[in-house]
Amino acid sequence: MNMLKTTFLLTLMTLLMIFAGQALGGQAGAMFAFVLALVMNGVSYWFSDKIVLKMYRAQPVTEAEAPLVYGIVADLAMRAKMPMPKVYVINNATPNAFATGRNPSHAAVAVTTGIVQILNREELTGVLAHELSHVLHRDILIGSIAATVAGAISMLANMAQWAMIFGGFGGRSDDDDGGGFLGMIVMMIVAPMAAMLIQMAISRSREFAADAGGAKLCGNPLWLSEALRKLENANRRVPMKAANPATAHMFIVSPLRGGGMRSLFSTHPPMEERISRLEGMVYGQK
Repeated sequence: MNMLKTTFLLTLMTLLMIFAGQALGGQAGAMFAFVLALVMNGVSYWFSDKIVLKMYRAQPVTEAEAPLVYGIVADLAMRAKMPMPKVYVINNATPNAFATGRNPSHAAVAVTTGIVQILNREELTGVLAHELSHVLHRDILIGSIAATVAGAISMLANMAQWAMIFGGFGGRSDDDDGGGFLGMIVMMIVAPMAAMLIQMAISRSREFAADAGGAKLCGNPLWLSEALRKLENANRRVPMKAANPATAHMFIVSPLRGGGMRSLFSTHPPMEERISRLEGMVYGQK
């Protein structure tokens, strides 16, 4: 169901991009923006693991240096029949974790020093199983596709602004296909916001899928649900000050705080719902 929802949202975002290109008034401009966004996000897809690990000053560790984390990752990787990911530790008191890598053969798992201090072995196993599920589900690829289309839409919006400043795009008139002035306004304001909302919805859908996959991989959904409850409370008390909003979606719990209208743009589902779904796997849905 989560993959079906993700496919629907990606299709919706693609249709939104087509509408944006038509509103701008030319397939050439839409194609240019899409190709440019594809190149930018392609670079991000291939090198994002190195970029984000360096951003948080993550240090690679061996089994001798971090026997608990390394041992859990090795056991889970064997269960999942995937190559052993690289293991990193981030010197940060805020308990959190993330995985990166374009496929199981190029995967890395990073944990903060804070998460090892507050979780027991079972809870940490649930967290790491969640992260490996992201890799197994190819969520980095899915996120890159969503970012590519959203980036193209944003570029089209910027092109529309310049088009209005200079009196049109490519000499097109208001009678041409694309909606004229009103289409330009919708393109500049509504389309980028809609694309962002869809991109965030895709991210939330993938979190649910990783929760379910992680629960099955570790063998006990309650290990992950208890870990999420602890991590949510701990991140409220000790927020990650150095967290970059562009990488917030990678962490198992959002390092950014916010509620109300800001929750629409959240990369993570409500924690209560995540915990409820995991507990439902054990006790049955209420």
